[in-house]
Amino acid sequence: MTHAMLKGSNVPLEATTVRAVLRWTPGQGVPDVDASALLLGPDGRVRSDEDFVFYNQPRHPSGKVWRLGKKRVAEGLTDTIQTELPGVEPNVGRILLVASADGVPFEHVPALRILLYDAAAPDDEALAHFDIKPETGAETALICGELYRRGEGWKFRALGEGYSNGLKGLATDFGISVDETEPLEEPSPSMPLPPEQPTSVPTQPAPAYGYPQPSTYGYPQPAYTQQQPPQSGYGYPPPAPIPVATLPNPDFRLPPQGPQFIGR
Repeated sequence: MTHAMLKGSNVPLEATTVRAVLRWTPGQGVPDVDASALLLGPDGRVRSDEDFVFYNQPRHPSGKVWRLGKKRVAEGLTDTIQTELPGVEPNVGRILLVASADGVPFEHVPALRILLYDAAAPDDEALAHFDIKPETGAETALICGELYRRGEGWKFRALGEGYSNGLKGLATDFGISVDETEPLEEPSPSMPLPPEQPTSVPTQPAPAYGYPQPSTYGYPQPAYTQQQPPQSGYGYPPPAPIPVATLPNPDFRLPPQGPQFIGR
């Protein structure tokens, strides 16, 4: 039987190896969600940075807490933390189960749920589940729940506590050393598109010999004319050539003058 849990409620765990499965519905605008775990000592803080199990450090040095990674299922996407409870070191009293959303508020993550399974059970029925609803919507990291010691056994408590300063802020609160010079890894804001610029009129190619140039955009372009030598029309004789100046005929003689012109 699966226990549907409310915020602040708890349930005893009889399983020795527990899978804590974080599940959500992917879609347009939904950020990627990562599961992580913090192992806390008697003072409520990590003993060292090695007590932080996350995507860059997926297995605790003890080998008893590790991240299985993401998986696609029929209901959406999952990321899983698995814990062997009997092997957890005696001075670890609590294990926080955390979700982070890469700097994006959890109000954009639909159907966020944590489910607990007995890893040794043959069926896939969850021991308990808790639907996580952010209180403000601005949370970028959430403590979904915790595994904690109670006497000789372990229990799970549903929490749903949010942080608006992301996984870095949450981890720092519990004693993880974070280099303050490193910027927060948040998605870069999208830049607006530049205003549309008018397109330039393409350069016209040089006119082909004997043909007019195409007109430019919006205005007619006067055609180029080129003088052509006179051509003979089809079916008509070519024009006569210009005559060359005629030279005097050497055989030409004036007629003899009559007596009426002699002595005058």
